[in-house]
Amino acid sequence: MLKSCGKKLLLSLIGATFTCLVVLVVEQQQHRQVMQSEAGDAEAAGPPVWQKPDRSDDALGQAEPARAAQESPKGFTAYFSTLSRVRRETGLQESSAPAGQGTQKPPAEEIAARDVFIAVKTTKKFHRSRLDLLLDTWISRNKEETFIFTDGEDEELKKRTGNIINTNCSAAHSRQALSCKMAVEYDKFIESGRKWFCHVDDDNYVNVRTLVKLLSNYPHTQDIYIGKPSLDRPIQATERISENKMRPVHFWFATGGAGFCISRGLALKMSPWASGGHFMSTAEKIRLPDDCTIGYIIESVLGVKLIRSNLFHSHLENLQQVSKMEIHKQVTLSYGMFENKRNSILMKGAFSVEDDPSRFHSIHCLLYPETPWCPPNIVY
Repeated sequence: MLKSCGKKLLLSLIGATFTCLVVLVVEQQQHRQVMQSEAGDAEAAGPPVWQKPDRSDDALGQAEPARAAQESPKGFTAYFSTLSRVRRETGLQESSAPAGQGTQKPPAEEIAARDVFIAVKTTKKFHRSRLDLLLDTWISRNKEETFIFTDGEDEELKKRTGNIINTNCSAAHSRQALSCKMAVEYDKFIESGRKWFCHVDDDNYVNVRTLVKLLSNYPHTQDIYIGKPSLDRPIQATERISENKMRPVHFWFATGGAGFCISRGLALKMSPWASGGHFMSTAEKIRLPDDCTIGYIIESVLGVKLIRSNLFHSHLENLQQVSKMEIHKQVTLSYGMFENKRNSILMKGAFSVEDDPSRFHSIHCLLYPETPWCPPNIVY
């Protein structure tokens, strides 16, 4: 009896298992037929078209991959391959765009003209021929920032501007006389408490607006020495260590004829070699003029490098190469003689070359056309 029941149970299990297998096989066949039918319809309709997102900023990046997907029988793979390539190229183009386009670098420090101490070195014999020209033009707009260092009293000059310092130095154009005046300039700047010391000569036009803009790129507390060399190589000098011992030194310096600027932070570090009577003794140590001595202290002694700027100009260069369209960007300009020829900015202006040989009046009217003595409606 038990054996008969066991056989019946075994046969039932085998039958149920067989039935399940048959059902699964039938369903698999039906699914395969549906897939083949859909594939046939897709082939008749052509390869799939991949729709690009409706976003204007992706239009360029998605257009080429979409075309590749339409044209390639491997649409899906080709689409993502091309998309990756286009995005890489787009990223490269963006990263290689010039810095500063579209946005300007913010200033390192907000400063005004009153933060700058502009020292003008002159001599009494040039008060009328040179200083009157500067007082008519750029100094007239910057009297509080400009300090004139000369070697003789001039009551008429004092009536036009108050910041006149008689250095009591020699009127000679010697190394000792020049260093004497620079020593006084340095001490007066330290006393002023201002943030920047800028030295120019009496044949320089200073565009103070551009000067302030340039200096605002540097913190005045850091070591900043900015100007333009007159030589194409470091100057070679001999440093006197003792009465019987000397050593060669070489360094860059910014020519005083084009002007240069020094931050207060750096000027304070120069004190042991520049304050009081130390500047003149330092100049004697290397037996070079005042602007060279400045470069020696900063580069050779303190190890601070000159920051070169082509925005400073002296009469030692061909000023006719300065474009009229670039005048408003320059910090200093000059005039004089170069290679035995008259050297000044070449430009049409409010005044003829005969009436304005330095071109400073014409430059001033170009920069400040509202000046009362500038003729109206001038074509430059």
